[in-house]
Amino acid sequence: MTATVLNTPVKLGHHLLNNRVVLPPLTRQRSAQPGDIATDLMAEYYRQRATAGFMVSEGTQIEPRGQGYAWTPGIYSPAQIDGWRKVTHAVHAEGGVIFAQLWHVGRVSHNALQPEGAAPVAPSAIQAQQAKAFIATGPGTGDLVQPPVPRALNLLEIDELVGQYAQAARNALDAGFDGVEIHSANGYLVNQFISAHSNQRDDQYGGSLDNRLRFLREVVEAVSQVVGPERLGVRFSPLFSGTDQDRVYIGLVEEDPHHTYIEAIKVLEQSGIAYVSIAEADWDNAPDLPDSFRQAVRSTFSGRIIYAGRYTAERGARLVEAGLADLIAFGRPFIANPDLPQRLFNGWPLNPLRAEGMYGGSELGYVDYPAYAE
Repeated sequence: MTATVLNTPVKLGHHLLNNRVVLPPLTRQRSAQPGDIATDLMAEYYRQRATAGFMVSEGTQIEPRGQGYAWTPGIYSPAQIDGWRKVTHAVHAEGGVIFAQLWHVGRVSHNALQPEGAAPVAPSAIQAQQAKAFIATGPGTGDLVQPPVPRALNLLEIDELVGQYAQAARNALDAGFDGVEIHSANGYLVNQFISAHSNQRDDQYGGSLDNRLRFLREVVEAVSQVVGPERLGVRFSPLFSGTDQDRVYIGLVEEDPHHTYIEAIKVLEQSGIAYVSIAEADWDNAPDLPDSFRQAVRSTFSGRIIYAGRYTAERGARLVEAGLADLIAFGRPFIANPDLPQRLFNGWPLNPLRAEGMYGGSELGYVDYPAYAE
């Protein structure tokens, strides 16, 4: 099996993508301060990678309370919208297609990142004990810290948050993005509403799975009304039994993850959105998703399906050939290889990933990885 199938066009909403290789959302913490504003350096980073068939921006917080890591960009202020225009213009000049990932971390934050030093907000006042926030401790320096016990949102605030997702989607279109992805994975706010571990509300947003899916449903509907379902995707990170419990900071392991996420995907199918993106556990020796789950996703959802994890070109191609995926996302390889699609399609060797510059910093480890030269 080769990567040939990944080098074929595919329709995604109104867009005909040149290939099936995806740049997934990757936190790089390079926004300008103060203001968490996208920069010229960020525009160059995305421009370099615009040969991806499809691109999703790093997570961008929809409001000040949505930030859990220093130096991540936002999309709620005029200056932030202007900053993102540099990125989208650079990508479009190369013929690329890029969606903005709309992000709210919920309880995975810290008082130091919150307006007026308040507690983070969440569905319930349950601490994220296996997660870490990242706060700045000086210019270019910071520390990982334990999130405090969050404050439970009231009903009015939940309604306001739905509106903030919709406004962030408007801002994304204003900034030139081709669409948006709702971040519903990795233990962040939407995921917190879905999970029985982090949502112990006794109102219409808690209790039964249908109630816990209500916030997802309302956000999807509100954002879809702004951008249209054909320009909307949602990302999940289902974790199954056998997952290393010390690594579940990337998400939440449900009692019945198959049922939970297939029901969540039914919400997406009813809304008619363009795609669902599945972020798999991506550490060494992480368990694979069960074949039964992949098959259920395909039989439940009629839109495009994206998988991300520790994929090689061959493994991703097998999934596409089997009809279980439409596009494959490559995270770490795309950081180190701005011309990744061409390397995959031609069998060229990959640049090694360097630890330097993974999170925060300058152009080093960010835009200085070379393209392939024989």
